[in-house]
Amino acid sequence: MKLPFKHIKKVTDIESDGGERENCADGMLMRGLSNLYSPESSVSCHTRDVADVLMEMGRLSAEQVEQIRSDCQAKETGDIEQFIISKSIVDKLEVLEARAKLCDLEFRRIEVCEVEEAAFERLDIVYIRSNHMVPVSEKDGVLVVATSRPEDIFVADDVMRQTDLTVKMIVCPQDDIDAACNELEGANKTEYNFDELISDMAEIEVVQDEEEESEDLEKSAGRSPVINFVNYLISSAIQEGASDIHIEPKEKYTKIRQRIDGALFESKEAPAKMHPAIISRLKIMANLDISERRLPQDGKISVIMNSRGIDLRISILPTSHGEKAVIRILDSNSLVKGLEFSGMEPEVLTAFRGQIILPHGILLVTGPTGSGKSTTLYSALAEMDSSTLNVSTVEDPVEYDLEFCNQVQANERIGLTFASALRSLLRQDPDIIMIGEVRDSETARIAVQAALTGHLVLSTLHTNDAPSTISRLVDIGVEPYLIAASLNAVLAQRLVRRICGNCKEPYQVPDNMRCHVETAGISPDEIVIGAGCDQCRQSGYVGRAGIFELMVMDDKFKDIINSDSSQNNMTHAFIESGCATLFDDGMRKVRDQVTTIEEVLRVTEVYDRSENT
Repeated sequence: MKLPFKHIKKVTDIESDGGERENCADGMLMRGLSNLYSPESSVSCHTRDVADVLMEMGRLSAEQVEQIRSDCQAKETGDIEQFIISKSIVDKLEVLEARAKLCDLEFRRIEVCEVEEAAFERLDIVYIRSNHMVPVSEKDGVLVVATSRPEDIFVADDVMRQTDLTVKMIVCPQDDIDAACNELEGANKTEYNFDELISDMAEIEVVQDEEEESEDLEKSAGRSPVINFVNYLISSAIQEGASDIHIEPKEKYTKIRQRIDGALFESKEAPAKMHPAIISRLKIMANLDISERRLPQDGKISVIMNSRGIDLRISILPTSHGEKAVIRILDSNSLVKGLEFSGMEPEVLTAFRGQIILPHGILLVTGPTGSGKSTTLYSALAEMDSSTLNVSTVEDPVEYDLEFCNQVQANERIGLTFASALRSLLRQDPDIIMIGEVRDSETARIAVQAALTGHLVLSTLHTNDAPSTISRLVDIGVEPYLIAASLNAVLAQRLVRRICGNCKEPYQVPDNMRCHVETAGISPDEIVIGAGCDQCRQSGYVGRAGIFELMVMDDKFKDIINSDSSQNNMTHAFIESGCATLFDDGMRKVRDQVTTIEEVLRVTEVYDRSENT
């Protein structure tokens, strides 16, 4: 039942002691309710929506809007926003900006440093996260609140009642809100005194490595100091943005290191006699056999930190001085931010997006372990229309739980290999299939058969660059003619460390690297480096960026694969095609002051184009 407009109008006529303070929130409420009902809406053919705003912003033409409405009507979907996003017609951020304009609200990005801790603490963190908003600042009785859901017209009124402040709503992406919550929520984390933990642990009687005494060791590992110590290692690593924790036994001590931005940093040291208790605590958490110390073991731990779930992969390996443990941190908040945030150059991004909408074929993402291949594939899957497509994956392990697809966990111990899972998956009427990794000839052949029978297959492969992918597939056992018929494109990628913005300074290029700068057409004055500061742990780098090379299989490449698919031949053909190599893309990042020449040379190979002209 529609409310009479005269009754809705009375919402803004309410007078109270804080009447002036309510104006901002009530104004937003009025704008939101007017979208639900207005006298004109019963007469016009449709209510003004995001497509209209995007046309006013110049992002869409009138012809595109008409076509979008026609396609939505044909598919019987009323969600025009999701349709625009799923077809990659307009960027997600531009759609959000249009939604903000539709609600007459300001749209802008929010940096973590902008969010005032005092304003943030005005509301409970659970309330903040559940309502997809974050208090940004407070001044002169006005609380600025950023939201990623501008249509939620009741949030401003609710926040006003809780804080007794005037509320000004702005709109920003959800990623900005999550980043602010993660940063400020950690400000109230439990603090551990490392020296006290070590002191407490020294009082624990550590049982010797004898299987019959495993029960006592479990009891030892369950005491509070050990639990606190392991919790400290994990929580501090997560807060510092580490991807891995290495717990390494030495003769006289235990070395603890963290991998941050791809580089290992020594973190702490613990007494050697405490090492068995630490390892046993990790085994208990991962449900592993604490009595087995001669064989490697792998497990999984799920923890909750700062109100968000984080998965940990545990790998135990026997060494000469005891068992070494490596903890892999899998934080879903760092995943699926969108291909536009991957660091691809515009022309590469456009071409890659063109590949993920093809109806069939194979798309491979290649690179070494830890180069971001899975993140790229997950981001690609997130852009697909999962509401109309059957998207399925086979992974080992399933690192992140994704709502928009069906994920299968391979388990070789019980015979559920990539190949057997893939065969069963083909009987599930899939449209898109993602294989965690092409490891053997059987998996590769089934993937090729799926691609040749109307399925789009996405997977990863361990190769040094895009051209070497062909020879790798041949080595696995795939015939060249099948590769030419099924392979659509190969994206090779690496991760380079970003220059710290806090200590960035001009850099004098060494003579042995000057030739690379000149070849890339970069002025020496444009090159910078991180001098090192407290924010970057004196390393000069904070965070990582991707560099990419994309090889799209056209007729020329397919002819070469059928005639001579050797690595040298494919590499020469790729360079002759004029496509940007990993090194070329890396030097663009150097020119844009994203990374350094040393980082690019660390992860890429320099090709001499003069040999191919």
